[in-house]
Amino acid sequence: MAKLVLIVDDDPEMLSSLKEGLQRYRDTFSVITADSGRKGLKQIREKPVSLLITDLKMPDMDGFDLLGRVMESYPDIPVIIMTGYSTPEMKRLAEQGGAVGYIAKPFLVEELARKIITVLRKESEGGTLHGVSSGIFLQLIEMEERTCTIRLKETRKGQKGALFFKEGELLDARFGNIHGVEAAYEIFSWDDVSISIQNACARIDRVIEEDLQAVLLEAMRRKDEFTAEAPAQESKDPDSPTAFETDDPEEASAESGDLTNIRRRVEADLGGRAGIQEMYRDEKWDGFVARFDELARALGAGKLKVALLDQGVGNCKVLLPNAPTTVIEVTQKCPRDRLIQILGRQRYDG
Repeated sequence: MAKLVLIVDDDPEMLSSLKEGLQRYRDTFSVITADSGRKGLKQIREKPVSLLITDLKMPDMDGFDLLGRVMESYPDIPVIIMTGYSTPEMKRLAEQGGAVGYIAKPFLVEELARKIITVLRKESEGGTLHGVSSGIFLQLIEMEERTCTIRLKETRKGQKGALFFKEGELLDARFGNIHGVEAAYEIFSWDDVSISIQNACARIDRVIEEDLQAVLLEAMRRKDEFTAEAPAQESKDPDSPTAFETDDPEEASAESGDLTNIRRRVEADLGGRAGIQEMYRDEKWDGFVARFDELARALGAGKLKVALLDQGVGNCKVLLPNAPTTVIEVTQKCPRDRLIQILGRQRYDG
C-alpha cells in the first residue's frame, strides 16, 4: 500500500505544482496538501499520514510551531522541512526541532521525491520484532552508545511512541500527550513492535533522570504486577490457593527443601560471607527474567542461569529462572561474583 505524504505550504501554486509533479511516484506514495499549519494538523488527526513536509515561513502557524506540535502529539510521524531562507543556522534549528530532513527552495521535484523515498524506506526498514519487547532492542542501543530517535508502533493496538537517545542515554519519551518517564514505562511494556531509527536526536535537555536499566526494570515490574493482579481480581473464592500455596504437603515440602538446599550449598562455600538476608519465590519477577533470557540468547550468551540486580544501595537481588522465580536478597558485602558462580553451577551440576 502506498504511503501517505502530507505537504503544508501557504503558497497554493507551490502545492499544486508539487502534487502534480509527484504523481509519477504514486505507486510508492500518495500526496495530500494543506495551505496552513492548522489545516495540516487536522489532516494528521483524520488520516494515516506517514510523512509530513512543511514550509517554515507561514502565517498563523509557522513550520517550527507545526513541527513542535507534531513532535509533541504525533512523534511517530517524521518531518521534512522546506524553506526559501536556507542558512546553516536554520538547518541546525530544524534538526534540533526534530526534523529528519531539510530541503532549500528552489528545488527540483525529483530532489524532493528522492528525500521522501529515502525517509519512507528508512522508516520501513525498522522491521517488526515479533514477540520481543522493545526493552530488549533498546538495551542494544544503550550498549552501542547510539545517538538517535526511535519511533515505535505497537502491533496489536496500533499505539505509537518515540524515544530519544544521546550517546546511549535515554533523554526523553513521548506517547500521545504523555512525555518523560511515564511515557517510557508505557512504551517498554509493549511486546510486539515495529521500530524505525533516525540517526539524530532532537532533544537537548535530559527529561528522564533514571538510567535505562532502572526504567526498564520498573516498567517490567508494573506490567507483571498488572498481569498478576488481573486473574486474582477474577477469583471469587478467598480460600483458593495462590501460586505460592499448595494443598499438597509433599509439593510444599519439596519447594521449601529446594530453597533450603540452595542456602545450605551457598553457605557451605562462602560461610559467613554469604550475607543472605531473605530467600523466597515471587512470580512477579517471572516476566522480567524471561525478557533477560531473551536478551541473553539474542546476544549469543545462551540460556540465562542467574541474574544479579545491583541498585547501588541496600541489598542486591539474585534471581534464578524458576516458575515462580527464586529471589535471593544478599548484602553489599557478599562476594557476588563467587555467588553467581556457585548458583550457576548448582543449577546445572547439582
